[in-house]
Parts: sequence; C-alpha cells; structure tokens
Amino acid sequence: CDQGGECQLQDLAVGYGDCKSRYEEEKRVVVNKNLGPLVSTDMTRCINCTRCVRFTQEIAGNMEMGQAFRGDRAEIMPFIEKTVDSEISGNIIDLCPVGALTSKPFRYAARTWELSRRKSVSPHDGLGSNLIVQTKHDKVLRVLPLENEDINECWLSDRDRYSYEGLNSADRLTKPMVKQGGQWKEVEWNQALDYVSHALRGVAKEHGADAVGALVSPHATLEEMALAAKLMRGLGSDNIDFRLRQTDFSLDGKRKGAPFLGMKIAEVGQLDRVLVVGSTLRREHPLLAQRLRQSAKRGTKISVIHAADDDWLIKLAGKAVVASSQLPSTLAQVVKAAAEAKGVALDAALAGVSVSAEAKAIADSLLSGRKAGILLGNFAQQHPRAGTLQLLAQKLAEVLGARVGLLGEAANSVGGYVAKALPQGNGLNAAAMVAQPRRGYVVLGAELEDFADGERAKAAFQQADSVIVLSPFKSAAMLEYADAILPVSPFTETSGTFINMEGRVQSFQAVTKPLGDTRPAWKVLRVLGNLLKLEGFEQESSEDVRAEVLGGTPEFVAGLDNGATGTIDLAPNPAADAMKAVPLYGADPLVRRAASLQKTRIAMEKS
Repeated sequence: CDQGGECQLQDLAVGYGDCKSRYEEEKRVVVNKNLGPLVSTDMTRCINCTRCVRFTQEIAGNMEMGQAFRGDRAEIMPFIEKTVDSEISGNIIDLCPVGALTSKPFRYAARTWELSRRKSVSPHDGLGSNLIVQTKHDKVLRVLPLENEDINECWLSDRDRYSYEGLNSADRLTKPMVKQGGQWKEVEWNQALDYVSHALRGVAKEHGADAVGALVSPHATLEEMALAAKLMRGLGSDNIDFRLRQTDFSLDGKRKGAPFLGMKIAEVGQLDRVLVVGSTLRREHPLLAQRLRQSAKRGTKISVIHAADDDWLIKLAGKAVVASSQLPSTLAQVVKAAAEAKGVALDAALAGVSVSAEAKAIADSLLSGRKAGILLGNFAQQHPRAGTLQLLAQKLAEVLGARVGLLGEAANSVGGYVAKALPQGNGLNAAAMVAQPRRGYVVLGAELEDFADGERAKAAFQQADSVIVLSPFKSAAMLEYADAILPVSPFTETSGTFINMEGRVQSFQAVTKPLGDTRPAWKVLRVLGNLLKLEGFEQESSEDVRAEVLGGTPEFVAGLDNGATGTIDLAPNPAADAMKAVPLYGADPLVRRAASLQKTRIAMEKS
C-alpha cells in the first residue's frame, strides 16, 4: 500500500490497537472506481470518513463524489461514468486517512521512508505555492504541499502537484547541441560556450548591438533574469523582455513601479466586494479561486467581466460576458455607473458611454461594500487594450476607495520587473522584437507556445543569423529555428529566487543533481559574460546574484506600485476577438510535458 508509513489508521492501530483483530467474519470487497488519471483508488480500504466528499463540495466547489447505499453496503463513488476533474483534486489524496486514495503517477514507485524531502517553490502561477519535493536516487517522484497560511494554506493545485512528471520527459536535454552544416551535433560545454560567445559578438560587431535581443521566460528565476539583462546591456543592447504573451505596452515608461497584487494574498479573502476582469480564475490561479470561494461563503460578493462564460463554482453577484473587444467598454460602463452614483466627476473619455443593466448591477454591488478590490487577470493583461483596462481599473478604484491588483501570470512576473529584464530606454519589447526581427536572439526557457504569436516568433527566429536557446527541453520546432541549444536546469536542479504576485521573496535550493551535463542557467550566463569580457560577472553563487539585485534578503521586495498614467482608448480592437486563453495545463514547458495532466479532462478542453 502506497500509504504505508504515512497512514493515520496504521499509526493508531500500532500505537493503541491489539496485535490481532477480533473480527472473524468475511470482509467485504468494494470495486475500485475510476477517478481519472491523477488519483488511484483501492476502495476496499475506505473507512467512509467522507473527507473526500466534503472536500469536493466545500473546498473545490463542485460535489464530484458522494456516498451511495446504506449500512455495510455504503460506498464512496463519483457520479456514474464521471471522473473527478477539479483543478485541485489531488488534495483528496492528502486528506484520505488510509490508502483508499493515492497518487496514480506515484503508484508503487517507492516507499515513503525511502524518499528524501526538500522544500521548494512552485514555478508555475504567480502564487508561489510552497512545496515538499520528494526524491529517490536524484529523481523527483512526488510533490506535496508545504503548509503556508499566507500563500497556499495546506492545499496544492494539480498543476503544482503533478507537473514534476515533465522533469523526466523524453524531451529533456542532457548535452549542449550545436547545428553544423544543417545537422545537430552534441558538443562539450567549452565548445558550445565558445560558439555562442563568438556568435553573439559577431552579430553585435557586424550589425550593431541593437541587432541582438533576449526573450526570457517569466518562469525563469530572478538570478537568471538579472544576469540575462546584464549580459544584453553589457553587449550594448536594451532589447530584453520577459512579457512574452503581452501585446499592449502603452504603459511602458508610465508606471510608478512594478505591477503586483496590490495586497497580501491572505487579504484577498478579507475583501467584501471583488470585481475580477478578464480571468477564469480557476484556470489561471486555482488556489486564489479557492480563497475567493471560501470568502464568498462568508458573504463576499464577487462580480466578473470576461469574454468566456465559464462556471466559477462560486455564487456570483454580477456577471457580464462580452466579446473580448468589448472588455474595455464594459469596464468603462461600470466606472461610469459607480462615478454617477457617488457624484464623482467623469473622465472625458467616458462621457459618451452608455451603461448596461449588467454594468449597473456590478457597480451597485461594488458600491454596497466597505472593502473592495479590482483584480485584472491574465487574459486582461494579454489584451490588446491592456493599458486601457488597467487605467479604467485605477479610475474605478479611485471612485470606490478600492485596491487594484494584477494577477501575475507566472512564478516570476513581478521578479522580471525587479531584475530589470525589460527595456529601460529605447530597447524593443517582446512584441517588437518579434515584429521587427533581430539578427541574433538569446531565448531563455521559452518555447513558441509561450509567445502571444508563436507563428510570428518562429518566422522571426528563422530569419535571424543566430538563435541561442537555453532550455531544459528540446522540441521539433526548436530544432528547426535554433542554432545552439544549451541544456539548463529546471527549478528542481538549481538554486534561485521567485517573487510572487504579492511581492514576497522566496528563495529555494536544488533538490536533485543536474541531469547529465545540464547546468544552472545563471552559471551559464555568468560564464558567457566572462567569455565576452563583460564587467560584473564575478558571482560565485546564486545568493551573490540575489544580493546584488535585492541589496540583501528582504521578505518583501520594494518598488511595487500599480499606479500608471496614460490615455484611455475605448475604440474596439478587432484583434482582441481572436484571443485565446492560455490552457491551464499548457502554461509553460514543464507542465506541457506532464503526461498525467495532459490526460485530464481539463487538458482536453478547447481554450
């Protein structure tokens, strides 16, 4: 039994029970149920405590399991021919006091006492959930939640729990690769780094430093982002960006600080009125959705403006489902309705706005509370009018006396601003680097699926003289457009720092040795800086890089502010209607390679 060694029933029986059972009758056998690709069942062990039933109903918000029949024939089961499809379903494994519910990917992989345990931080959404990573023979076999009331409480999303399967994907790179004569060849690190340094220096010398650009994944660590930025600026280029899915950069240079949640994560559950714009929270930040679900039970009224009519599994006070291009005008209607009700002077841009019944209902709901929050989701931040949406949210917050929060797309969306991994002067942003192809690219941890327009990104890469990719994984497309691929460590094989959406600094250490000839990306970037004879690449540890960026070891980073100035543009942008939400299990290279997650019903849904 996989529960052996961590079974509450076993512990109690050994501690307080007899060595021999008095039960002599025939024991019942219960047929196992198919709960999907994540949770394995051995229902004969079930003691009918109904913890799993209560979790699906009270925490996950959808009663996907129940107790059928009576007496000694009672069984826990899902509804007929249904699986458990919640995005936080794996928590029923932790709640089960016996071995009735266990992890299907982990099944029979190891005994619990054989596993080493290390603390870590989730590399996926902006929450920064705390993890316990369990390993055996330098291979990650299981991931469990590390309780932290300020962040993930005692829960873990399925994406955080099962994405470790991608670490052992067949796509993992273990040796540097260089394309020679159209053929890929594995080479030693010194050869690969010499090739890369000569390629970058050659492009900069022949076409100017501005011909080189860096595109960095928002899932990269603070240290990796900082060194990538230093490398680019050392070459004389300001072309670096981590906002790969963003399409509107109109607020660049007009922000007062780095955008963030605007409050502590725990404070989200203390709001009594919430408006979420451009987000299906369950599919972007499952545990934040869970916090709001519990808050709604206590009386918080939640309203939504979005382009998709999704089931939030929360009782909503107001809901406006509109075309993507109408998101700004709908939010403007709410601002106008609230301003008129409060007697506040309107911005000239809102003068011609007509207020719909849905917008009026949302405004009335927000006005009836004392502590309101406006949250802009990932879809809103990727919108072609993202700047207008943020300015409107800011106006609404001023009218209501509320707080504005931007839900970070990735583990280090805030860290990218702190590390200055974005244009500081006249450099090109991510969209511009793709629209105006560079002669040389450095791509750190990103694949085509991570860009707002993957096809355009691929075309830009194919036009370049040199494309250097630092990635833990290879893909068929990458082998087409790249000229050199350097195998860098995923989060389990490197030390580093993530700054979550509330600005909390969370550092972690490697939990296993690097696979094959894989190296931490911060070390690779540091050595490249040395080979290019650039200044400021003398760090001996990731802690040195972190101290250089943060000036110490603060719990929360400074310089966060959602304030911005700009012009509100309510003209519909037809390009917005072509937008697609990023799939829950397609958000980053690691989770896209987690086999069990890709078999779930959620993964099979069309975005």
